[in-house]
Amino acid sequence: MIPILIGVMAIVLIAGVMLFIVPRLRSFPFGGDARRSKDLEAIIKEANKRLALNPNDADALYAMAGAYFDIENWDKSMRTFESLIEIISINSVPGIDNFEVYLRYGLASNKLNMTEQAYKGLSTARTYRQDNFEVNYKLGVLEFERKNYEKAIHLLQQARIQDPDSSAVLRYLGHSLFRLKKPKEAMNFIRKAIDLAPDDKESLYTLAECYREANQHDQALRIFNHLRADPVMGPESCLIAGTIHMEARRHESAIQNFEIGLKHETIRPDILAELRYRLANAYLGENEIGKAIPLLKQLQNDNPSYKDVSALLGKYIELNANRNLQVFLMSSSADFVALCRKIVMTYFNKAKVKIINISVNKNEWADILAEVDTSKWSDLIMFRFIRTQRAIGELIVRDFHSHLKEVKAGKGICLTVGNFTEEAKKYTEARLIDLIEKDHLQAILNSLDAKTSALKR
Repeated sequence: MIPILIGVMAIVLIAGVMLFIVPRLRSFPFGGDARRSKDLEAIIKEANKRLALNPNDADALYAMAGAYFDIENWDKSMRTFESLIEIISINSVPGIDNFEVYLRYGLASNKLNMTEQAYKGLSTARTYRQDNFEVNYKLGVLEFERKNYEKAIHLLQQARIQDPDSSAVLRYLGHSLFRLKKPKEAMNFIRKAIDLAPDDKESLYTLAECYREANQHDQALRIFNHLRADPVMGPESCLIAGTIHMEARRHESAIQNFEIGLKHETIRPDILAELRYRLANAYLGENEIGKAIPLLKQLQNDNPSYKDVSALLGKYIELNANRNLQVFLMSSSADFVALCRKIVMTYFNKAKVKIINISVNKNEWADILAEVDTSKWSDLIMFRFIRTQRAIGELIVRDFHSHLKEVKAGKGICLTVGNFTEEAKKYTEARLIDLIEKDHLQAILNSLDAKTSALKR
């Protein structure tokens, strides 16, 4: 009789303990912030005891995962929630909040940069509640990182309903809209985000990009100039600011920005290469070939196939060695015409030359009409100097021939640093036009200074 009574009392005692522990386990993980670490450790210890007897004890897993979450042990929390999800995905367990399970599983996975698990957990949590700020915001960020910008905007708009003044939500909304090529819409959200979080340099940079895309270049430059000294955003800011100046043909300002960008200690390799490339082109725009060539050589050493660097080097190394060739191709119209005059005056040996007329066509070519008198003949000669290294076709030669007839010139001489197409050469076979190509013109340019000096003497 006594053993039976003892057994009954033990059963009653165990049942009482379970009635006390189970609610405590279930409620504990989601309590207030004031819970002490020793209480969390107690919950984990109690849960471990129960899981030793039954590894599929959903209440114990729920308590343990929540406790690990509260002490920010993200790995153990995520793994424990993962085990719990295997159970509740088959059968629901009374007293366990499935929304909280999937939410915290997703958040813990996100802390561990396990984006696939985070996405799965948060997406499932959203099937239970679509009006939760944290779910909509975190999912929106994940969609942004996946470059699903339309989905990101939809989720972030939902999060904004719950918290209209969240700088993080406004930030990602603006960045998503910018990625969708909607700069004017994007800048509205990004400006608000910056007002709430002024230290967000990336958003400030993106706002400048928005202004640039919207052709508001003055506003863009103000921001890029402000960011030029920033160790992170500075190189890119200098690159874009310099590019804006380049597009407006303000080469000196472009050079200043590119040079500041290259002074940064830490520069991404792609940004470094582009800064050098554009600085070289800005120098070329200012006819500073000697400064451009070392940059182009450095680019070629680092990446032989980078853009058109090889072609530029082939062209400008040659130009750098011949000042007259530089003037012919790159200098101002006035300097170009002055050079052409020298060629006309020295083209025929021991001749008296009188220049009658000079006309320039959009800095593309210059026509010079001259009276030439030698001991053997006198004639009206027209010269056309074409400023290009490309092939010259029949149309330009035909135009030149028409011009010859208009001014009643006896002969035409057409000069280029490029070459003439076969069609152009065939056209001049039966006409009094000489075609002077690259090699011959370079020889003329090489000897020009000596001939000019002799003429003066």
